[in-house]
Amino acid sequence: MLFRTLAKAEFRKLVELLLAANEVVGPKRVGTNVRGEPLHQFLPVSAFDELALDYANTEFPPKTYFLPYREDLCSYRFGDDDWTQDIRYQVHPRVIVGMHACDINGLVKLDKVFTRDTFPSPYYLSRRKNTLIIGIDHLPGPKCFCRSVGADLVERGFDLFLSDLDTRYFVAIGSDRGFGLLQRVDAKAITDEDRADYLALRHRIADAFETHVDVQNLPSLLDIEFESKLWKKWGDKCLSCGACAMVCPTCYCYGVHERVSIDFRCGAKVKQLHSCNLLDFAMVAGNHNFRPTRESRLKYRYYHQHRGFVEAYDEPNCVGCNRCGHACLVGINPPDVIADLQAEERR
Repeated sequence: MLFRTLAKAEFRKLVELLLAANEVVGPKRVGTNVRGEPLHQFLPVSAFDELALDYANTEFPPKTYFLPYREDLCSYRFGDDDWTQDIRYQVHPRVIVGMHACDINGLVKLDKVFTRDTFPSPYYLSRRKNTLIIGIDHLPGPKCFCRSVGADLVERGFDLFLSDLDTRYFVAIGSDRGFGLLQRVDAKAITDEDRADYLALRHRIADAFETHVDVQNLPSLLDIEFESKLWKKWGDKCLSCGACAMVCPTCYCYGVHERVSIDFRCGAKVKQLHSCNLLDFAMVAGNHNFRPTRESRLKYRYYHQHRGFVEAYDEPNCVGCNRCGHACLVGINPPDVIADLQAEERR
């Protein structure tokens, strides 16, 4: 991987060049919560000053720009003797500025699912290939545990990744596209001082993590505790609202349904994100539900995140952002659930 340094004035110039020719999306402050803390969301920006690059986290992940909550896969219209179908992929270029390492790692995990050789998703691919990603380091929040799952560092899935060294950015170049972009501004070769400052920043970020989750041998632990009474304890709290999946940067389950006009002349095939915590997720014909209880649905969400995905891709699906715990109205969060299971095993 190549590295450069970029003065902050040069980075501003770079973003302004991108704004002149592309749709640019970045973290914007949209309000405050009940505790007076700022709320941020990834939204289109029209000027550099709209970017809040010092944000702690966003309520929703930038995943929504690659996997929309709802999208038309195709539309169709019936004539007297024939029918026509219209399928469109989003192909216009887009730039996302300010993604944190955990969210970029979330995209890398989605890449494994949607860009694989067998049946890749053209909808996801078209957005992924036409999106330039500029990431940025940050100090972790008190509930973040991305270091525990190896998502605090990013090695791929981005074009440029910035680390703030006060007067300048230390820039990791992750693609040919990112390298070409830096040729448009005055990027400098790194020096020994730059290396020392960068390593000091990395140590400061690592030491700032307050939440730690022991995921060693977690897949085996989940198998051992499959029938644990703890699932009922946490399941009884669960509201089955699906908020955890809606804010998760890696949840990708979805359903497809047909929307047909009342005169049967036209319609559309619609894809919509789903949640394994919702009551009808495992419902099949004949009204049989394979996961009728809240505890079974909650349990299988954890099994997919920390057991099934590991078996398929050799890594957990969770990136440790803890958005699910923040969004949960009853306080269910991975660190507490996993710690409970580990305590149960020790008992």
